[in-house]
Amino acid sequence: MPIYEYRCVDCGKIFEVFQKITEEPLNTCRFCNGKVQKLISQCSFHLKGTGWYATDYKKPVSGESDKSGSKWKEGESKEFKSGEGNKEKTV
Repeated sequence: MPIYEYRCVDCGKIFEVFQKITEEPLNTCRFCNGKVQKLISQCSFHLKGTGWYATDYKKPVSGESDKSGSKWKEGESKEFKSGEGNKEKTV
């Protein structure tokens, strides 16, 4: 469940709230019942590990060639298997 950050226009307090994405944003401050603004804060989400960049794909399955000894014709698609599914790349 996402954490949303709000700032009260009246008292100036900043607070965080766990809310579902489908829930309506808060309108009133929980401390003074003043009007609040939803803040946009930095995300702490990081993509770590391999498979997130084009250079991180696994090598083609044995028997298949890459660009150097290409068995594929131009315009065909190659399949590169990555952690969670297949990605296609047209040459």
